[in-house]
Amino acid sequence: MSNTKTLNVVIFGIGNVGSTLINQIQAAKAQLLSQQQLNIQIPIVTNSTLAFYNEFGIENAWHSNFEKASIPYKIKDIVDFVKSHHFQNLIAIDATASKDFVQNYVSLIENGFHIISANKVANTLSFEFYEQLRLTLKKHNKSFLYETNVGAGLPVIETIKRLYDSGEQIKKIRGVFSGSLSFIFNRFSSENVLFSDILIQAKQLGLTEPDAREDLSGTDVARKLLILARELHIKTELHDVQIESLVPKNLNGKTTLHQFYSRQKELDVPFQERKQNLMENQVLRYVGELDVTKKSLEVKLVSEEKHSAIGQLKGADSVFEIYSESYQDFPLVIQGAGAGKHVTARGLFSDIVKLSSSLN
Repeated sequence: MSNTKTLNVVIFGIGNVGSTLINQIQAAKAQLLSQQQLNIQIPIVTNSTLAFYNEFGIENAWHSNFEKASIPYKIKDIVDFVKSHHFQNLIAIDATASKDFVQNYVSLIENGFHIISANKVANTLSFEFYEQLRLTLKKHNKSFLYETNVGAGLPVIETIKRLYDSGEQIKKIRGVFSGSLSFIFNRFSSENVLFSDILIQAKQLGLTEPDAREDLSGTDVARKLLILARELHIKTELHDVQIESLVPKNLNGKTTLHQFYSRQKELDVPFQERKQNLMENQVLRYVGELDVTKKSLEVKLVSEEKHSAIGQLKGADSVFEIYSESYQDFPLVIQGAGAGKHVTARGLFSDIVKLSSSLN
């Protein structure tokens, strides 16, 4: 076993995605060890305020151990612990959605951590922060992987990066980037049902945020579009994205969450009108579109041909169409489950295994 490579993975955020990732790693331990000589240890897991430490790696009963033995922490405590045990191949997993946690990235990198993140914040802050983070990574010879930022477990960012790095001229990226809005409009376009009823069902299935206006505002789609634009070295900001919000002005931030849900039937008439204006072979889809030549980023509700890749979507799937010099008339299409704790955790796990190949 002398050739075994050990990774020390610290998981920040043990909600849906983080806890699913821990369980996936534990389930795959024996296989990784026997087939890839890869030993993934998790010495620390944290939520927003508490951390649980085990220098030998957490075990299957980690959840109850966390409940019993976790203690308040600061990032310095994490750094001190890993340094005192001389851990090598340090990887910090950001499974939070926290705006504040991203401010710890630089400190973690400077103290020997690679970063793997499902959190979109770091890649959608100012372009100045985006560039500074990459300069810090380069200076300390560390990696930052974030495949799950767009499309969860789908290989969207990797595909775009490979095309770009091999000199392929990407002209346009277009698609349905939101699992919740995919579900809502796939159902709404194909069934005789009220928009508000589908919105309620999407919330019950856990597809939308607790405040569905976060989905309907289009901001999440805009963030994903911005990340893809920056992968193509387009210097752009979130405020440059033209967003068609689906939240009526009278139901926006000036109303409480309770008021929004008690008045959501007000959404029915405007969306029914959009539906009635469709041609027979058309459906409604909420799309993100990046025109690389014009450097324009748009998020909008459109009429789409029923038999196109975007028009044929089912369930809560996402689809990404990549148009380039090699894929001009018929785009490269990536499609599948683009949201959910299992595929997002699996995407993080894939990034861990991918990173391991470049470590000693």
